Amino acid sequence: MVSKKSRAGGGPPSADMEFKTRNKQRRQLLHIKRKRNKDSARRAMRFGRKKEEAKNPKLKEERLKRNIPLTLERKRVWDDAGSDVEDPLGISFDVERIKRQKQEEEEELNRPLGSDSGGSKEGDNSSDEEGDEDDDRDSMLASSDEENEDEEQDHKENSRGRKPSSVPSATERATSPSQSTKSTNLNLAPEALAAKFPSLFSPESQRPPKILITTSLNSTLHHEGEVLTNLFPNSVYIRRSAHAHSHKFSIREIAQFASNREYTTLVILQEDSKKPAGLDIVHLPKGPMFHFSISNWVEGKRIPGHGNPTEHWPELILNNFRTPLGLLTAHLFRTLFPPQPDIEGRQVVTLHNQRDYIFVRRHRYVFREKRETEKAVVGADGKEIKGAEGIRTGLQELGPRFTLKLRRVDKGIQRASGQEWEWKGGMEKVRTKFQL
Repeated sequence: MVSKKSRAGGGPPSADMEFKTRNKQRRQLLHIKRKRNKDSARRAMRFGRKKEEAKNPKLKEERLKRNIPLTLERKRVWDDAGSDVEDPLGISFDVERIKRQKQEEEEELNRPLGSDSGGSKEGDNSSDEEGDEDDDRDSMLASSDEENEDEEQDHKENSRGRKPSSVPSATERATSPSQSTKSTNLNLAPEALAAKFPSLFSPESQRPPKILITTSLNSTLHHEGEVLTNLFPNSVYIRRSAHAHSHKFSIREIAQFASNREYTTLVILQEDSKKPAGLDIVHLPKGPMFHFSISNWVEGKRIPGHGNPTEHWPELILNNFRTPLGLLTAHLFRTLFPPQPDIEGRQVVTLHNQRDYIFVRRHRYVFREKRETEKAVVGADGKEIKGAEGIRTGLQELGPRFTLKLRRVDKGIQRASGQEWEWKGGMEKVRTKFQL
């Protein structure tokens, strides 16, 4: 039997000792060597794959279809509307999908009986294909796994009368622009939602806004309040008195004073540790009232390469508000900006919703010629977009930039005893379910 000393002294190392040696310095050297070998093998595989894909481009297309990260947006869970459509707030269902399903059901019911005859099959197929192409362009449906099936199975489904899904699945490559950057269609508001909040959905809400901005009691955010006047057009900031002997006006009293002076919106900036922490927006004269929390507040002067804003009315871009609550929030922000912006100012305010966080950005844009070092604008197929050859868009951020999170929606102005409140944040704890 070999002793430990003789085996540790001059005996040949075993196979396990190469991976688990007792010498610390040798373990480090072996680890570095394994990492280098692994990196070189990956590099050789990557370059070899690049050569094969250069010879056969179809290999690259198949690889890109498989290599799709399964993000939370692609895992998003929707509620089944069912009978809850009459009371849509608090339910997460895609309004676009519900509208599209109703239209398809109406088309099937109104389809004439002679359309299934053999003489008109070709014409019907061509019209269906054209309709499917239009649906693909405007589709905002969630992902489906039916696209993983082969063409033969799709053909069988078509013969049975079922349409194949036009939405990319989680294993297919997402199109550009992606589903998360779709512009919000404000014409899809449910009727029950418009009946509960007629002031936000009536044609009168599209008149030019007049906004009153103030702060919470004993607040020191007077500079930040003036910054908001640059973001919201046709707005006035009034400093809220904090004198010991002054009258502390409540939000209801301030809203009443503002509505008597023909203001359309009241904005209250909340403070926490001398930093912006919340934003309360009251649609005058009777509500609703939205409570947002603010994070990542950055003034325009602290943004590198920032520009100076002008008094032109900016354009408004609303992205990815898809649920009834999201459409209600989008209509609120629509009332804060004039319906007819000043195009000559070339300013745009973007409110992008992603995972129920609303990112607020303000830019100035300019169209210029493409430089030699810049790449061309390409579409989802990787080819240059027609009409955009040699054109690039330059952006200059004006600020401020911040992130909003919707916390509560009140039917009236502030929460009161016996008041009907519509929605409260934090009800849903599932990470794959979003409310906006």
